[in-house]
Amino acid sequence: MRHRLYGLIAIWLLALLPAAAAEVAKPVLLYSLYFQAPGENRYAADGAYREVLSRLREHFEVRVSPERPTARQLRDVAVVLLANPNDVAHGTNPPPPHVAVRDVRVLEKFVRRGGGLIVFGNQEGHNLEVPDLNRLLARFGLHLTNRFHDAKVIPVAAAPSAIGGLRWGFYTGNEILLRPNHTARPTAWVENPVAIPTVTGQRNEPGVLLASASPGKGRVVVATDAGWITDNALKELGVGPVTLHGQDNWEIFRRLCDWTAGRAAAP
Repeated sequence: MRHRLYGLIAIWLLALLPAAAAEVAKPVLLYSLYFQAPGENRYAADGAYREVLSRLREHFEVRVSPERPTARQLRDVAVVLLANPNDVAHGTNPPPPHVAVRDVRVLEKFVRRGGGLIVFGNQEGHNLEVPDLNRLLARFGLHLTNRFHDAKVIPVAAAPSAIGGLRWGFYTGNEILLRPNHTARPTAWVENPVAIPTVTGQRNEPGVLLASASPGKGRVVVATDAGWITDNALKELGVGPVTLHGQDNWEIFRRLCDWTAGRAAAP
């Protein structure tokens, strides 16, 4: 009788193992390089983004892929990160693919079914492709412009975002427009505080710098700068000639990833 009892307990414990493994499994974040020009390497996973992706691996299973995002590739992915999709070829390399209709269809379906999408724009002159990328963002009520704002440290308001109360080291970027009454509920999370002077440059007008959307079951974040999570930015060594101190950029990025992955409550 006792041996039979021990056997039943062993079977019960084995049955619990898959559930326990599922609880500790990390969600997958895919850093997609498909829309980056070969040879550009401005935000390489083993270069300027090495530190931030290394830290992120404590919270996510991080994958890096140059392949086109497809439904098959995204099957077990929680979040897709696109940083500075490129416009033209780098040197003598082949030109980068732009966001096509099929890409819009795949990524929109991925998000509406519960996936997360993070898109970073960039500073002018960094080979950012805008018109075709906006075909994707338009599905979520968002639109990147070619109107730029200069660098500063921005205290993020307590509401409505998941990053409230932190300080964003913003290294110049293009403005986001939100489509009112869109079904994806686009929401401004960070607006340029014009009362705070810029560190360099004179472009300091009102405008949205970081925004979210909640289409279907998924979540989208768009920020106007891809340089704020580079190794030098996180270490406060500066990006180009600009250095910002007293920022919480790593914690902001971590929270954005958690929020788009559905691991943080909607604000």
